[in-house]
Amino acid sequence: MLDYATPSLVPSAEKPALYCNSLTGYSRRKTITVPIGNVPLGSDYPIRVQSMTTIDTMNTLGSVEQSIKMIEAGCEYIRITAPSVKEAQNLENIRKELRARGYTTPLVADIHFTPNAAELAARIVEKVRINPGNYADRKRFEVIEYTDASYAAELERIRAKFLPLIRICKEYGTAMRIGTNHGSLSDRILSRYGDTPLGMVESALEFLRICDDENYHSIVLSMKSSNPQVMVEAYRLLVQRLDAEGLKPYPLHLGVTEAGEAEDGRIKSAVGIGTLLEDGLGDTVRVSLTEDPELEAPVAQALIDRYSKRAGHTAIPEIRNYPINPYQYTRRKTREVANFGGVNVPRVIADYSEIPVTHHEQLRSIGHFYLPVPDKWRMNDLGADYLYTGSQPASFMLPNGLKEILDYSAWLSAPDQVHKFPLLNTNTYLNSRQKPGGLHPVLNFVVTHLGDFSDDLANALREDQHVVLVVRTENAHAMAELRRLYVELIIREIPCPVVTLRSFPDSQGDSLQLYAATDIGGLLVDGLGDGAWLATDRLPNLSTEERLATANRYNSTAFGILQAARTRMSKTEYISCPSCGRTLFDLQETTATIRKRTDHLKGIKIGIMGCIVNGPGEMADADYGYVGIGKDKISLYRGQQVIKKSVTAEHAVDELIELIKEDGRWNEPESEL
Repeated sequence: MLDYATPSLVPSAEKPALYCNSLTGYSRRKTITVPIGNVPLGSDYPIRVQSMTTIDTMNTLGSVEQSIKMIEAGCEYIRITAPSVKEAQNLENIRKELRARGYTTPLVADIHFTPNAAELAARIVEKVRINPGNYADRKRFEVIEYTDASYAAELERIRAKFLPLIRICKEYGTAMRIGTNHGSLSDRILSRYGDTPLGMVESALEFLRICDDENYHSIVLSMKSSNPQVMVEAYRLLVQRLDAEGLKPYPLHLGVTEAGEAEDGRIKSAVGIGTLLEDGLGDTVRVSLTEDPELEAPVAQALIDRYSKRAGHTAIPEIRNYPINPYQYTRRKTREVANFGGVNVPRVIADYSEIPVTHHEQLRSIGHFYLPVPDKWRMNDLGADYLYTGSQPASFMLPNGLKEILDYSAWLSAPDQVHKFPLLNTNTYLNSRQKPGGLHPVLNFVVTHLGDFSDDLANALREDQHVVLVVRTENAHAMAELRRLYVELIIREIPCPVVTLRSFPDSQGDSLQLYAATDIGGLLVDGLGDGAWLATDRLPNLSTEERLATANRYNSTAFGILQAARTRMSKTEYISCPSCGRTLFDLQETTATIRKRTDHLKGIKIGIMGCIVNGPGEMADADYGYVGIGKDKISLYRGQQVIKKSVTAEHAVDELIELIKEDGRWNEPESEL
């Protein structure tokens, strides 16, 4: 079933729930406690918030001032890069100044490539982070053939290089994070295990086993990727492997690396981090946004806060036999109904049930533009597929790219019952099936929840070739209840497509993106869902303009979730690092410039990396890369192959666009007039 390079190391699908306590009842994973200064980490303590400074580490006062901003924004750990010995030495000055000002927040040294810097930092700060992909290896993108003996020799080489740091950490009481990054797996790991979640896990375990041999257990683990799907699978597999090998249940540091900025960065982070938090995994969170670091902490806290009272949710029937492989993506097999299910991408339904559709311009909010002069409609990349108008049908003919859904009673009285489609509740659907002309001959939407599910409904759905199920829930543990319903469909062999419906009040604010991305995206990364429907809820005091703005936000969020889950690529994706003291240019400004020039390139992934540590490896599966290699010097990549070296920053964006044009992937942006 699995196609990893070493399948014997991957758990079978017969016992897939070993990565969490329960698939239906919220229960946080029990871990050991890791002392980190005066802020211990582990399941006996709250889930901690952290972030990373972006100031040059040699700028002591700048680092201190930024750290204070981060602490006051909610950061409980402050991570600072130490790319060489001189930065590691200066951590002592930063720490002393913070302590002199009354701040005792633990500091974490971020290490890449330089064991001597790690060994020095471990004597100064409360925790060091090492990347097993580059702590003892240099990446040359080579495929190497290993025998068991030659691979064992490599592990002994790593042990010799790693042991001094372990012994220093034991002596000084310093904690350590072994942090695997998907994009920086060593040539050795890639050659033996492939570019897989298993390779990520093995990369960390090789170092962890050495720590275990030395009886050193102040360890935190992470499995970061810019692809939330890969990240989720890797963390789950890590937890399962720790248990299978009899290793301690170490705390987990959660993060989607290089998530990006603004809405996209928040949605991508929530799809990965939120999915794991739902299953009780995670002990500290860092949201990696290409923004000022103090802006990351409130986003991380908003994700965490959702689970502070989750344990008391309405009970959900247990899943005894889990038919989904949680360690490798497979989309649920469905029949094709209209343009839902089968091989179709997931569809987006826009909710206008509280917005009377009377003017063409109102559809601009969901990506459909009417051009009066040629008398034509145009649709952008975020054009909704379906429009739910409830009991108020649109007063004009909709564009061909947009189809209308009506409440069943409104559909029955509609003059046009061919080009509009009904939404029925469970009882109405079962009763109407027996009546001639009671249902649409091509497409019907049936909304249900777990409590409504019955043998009669299951039998009807199994036979009906023209139904799309819409699943919803009011349970606080929403994703788990929806997952339970999907499992019911799989076990009963019901192949109808399913749209996931989540309803949020407009007052939700920015949390809408985080909560919706968790609830819908968490299902999509497991292959569950053929559509997304975000319902606008409780809008009585808003003007029509405000309601349209809300519809625009919900529509954009729905498309962002599908993109983050890698199930529908509708826009350009930016894999941009969150900046740190290693960064060689203004990441926020550069990302904004690149986005302005390229955000019309549907489906292309562009990595924007501040330094050679975060590129090319950290760009993971980016199509193109923009990587700082020195002051005012940029290298441009196609995939992970450098194409142009030492391009001046002034000309680098133009050169990037030329590279895209050379590959025939460029098109000129269209006007939205």
